[in-house]
Order: sequence, then structure tokens, then C-alpha cells
Amino acid sequence: MAALLNCINAGFSYSPSTRPLLGHVQSSSSCSVKPINGKRGMTIRAEAINPEIRKSEEKVVDSVVVSELAKPLTAYCRCWRSGTFPLCDGSHVKHNKATGDNVGPLLLKKPKE
Repeated sequence: MAALLNCINAGFSYSPSTRPLLGHVQSSSSCSVKPINGKRGMTIRAEAINPEIRKSEEKVVDSVVVSELAKPLTAYCRCWRSGTFPLCDGSHVKHNKATGDNVGPLLLKKPKE
């Protein structure tokens, strides 16, 4: 059941029931729990997560200059598929190809001195 909290927080709905969980509005994405090799597991259907922001761009990437950073550049995930979340590992590339989405990372940059 704890795994379902991630679905709720992400705005997904539980399957096979079609009613929203805890009053959340159902989104076009879905999350289901089904047996995998005799165990219960979670699957998430791949759909675009950026329905309307700057759709004319190939990939939406924003940069923010932050003076107090240890590294010159840090990329944060915005597709929620990174294996190193909250840091970006490039998983958005596969997600964008599978869904036609254009989501990209948030880049925090240290100012040039």
C-alpha cells in the first residue's frame, strides 16, 4: 500500500478501480498494481507529463544561476523517471521518444567569475 502513495502524490489513479483516490482528480496517466512473478508490483503507463508548456520547443530546459553552488552545473530531473532522482540521469530522452513529450531537466548553474 505504501507504493500507492507515490501514485497518489503524482496525481495518478489506482487501477482496476476508476474512482480517484482520496479525492484526487484522475489524470490521463494511470498506475496499476498487478502480480509480477507471483508478487505484487506497480506499473505506470507512459504518457506525456508536459501537456502545454512551451510545446513548440524540442525540449524544455530551464536554467537558474545560483551563486552558492559547489559544482558549476547541476541538473535536476523533471520527468520523474531518473534512477538518480532528484538528479537528472538523462531518462527524459527515453521518455520523450516513447511519449512525444518535450520535458527536460532544470539546470542550476554557478555564475562565471
